[in-house]
Amino acid sequence: MKELQTERLTLKPMSPEYLESTHEYASDPENTVYMLFLPNDSIDDTLNYLKGAEEEFKKEKPSFYEMAVILDGKHIGAVSLYLNESGDLAEFGWMLNKRYHGKGYGFEAAKALMEYGKNELGIRHFIAHCDTENIASRRVMEKLGMVCTGEHGGRHSKNFKEERREFTFEIFF
Repeated sequence: MKELQTERLTLKPMSPEYLESTHEYASDPENTVYMLFLPNDSIDDTLNYLKGAEEEFKKEKPSFYEMAVILDGKHIGAVSLYLNESGDLAEFGWMLNKRYHGKGYGFEAAKALMEYGKNELGIRHFIAHCDTENIASRRVMEKLGMVCTGEHGGRHSKNFKEERREFTFEIFF
């Protein structure tokens, strides 16, 4: 995959080319408040993530797709799909720099990657998880046509000392 185009966005494979812009949002505690493995503690953490994503794209059959979200030539976030072993189920993830929240970019990027997964990879089952307090991500999932299929505890993140609750959303095609 080279890139995907939407009405306003371009999705390109993540790579170290996006180190500074990725680290800006991935190391910001406010921007990553509901994320499990973030904020990144160092720019080396961010670089290692980007190198891993770049290496995965070189494989004949990647097990995950990490895409940079580009708006008017500026990197503003990322959207991802992580496939199960049989390749028929994928878990979504997305994150935007907080300066670009609330403008529909997360939905637009996720929708494009969902369509790619469905049409090009044959994925028929998509799932996503979010902290129960992450209203924005929940709305993206609902707008994508996903349905909440569960709520449970056990969510631990770098931002919260206490255990959190999370929603699971799914869609089948």
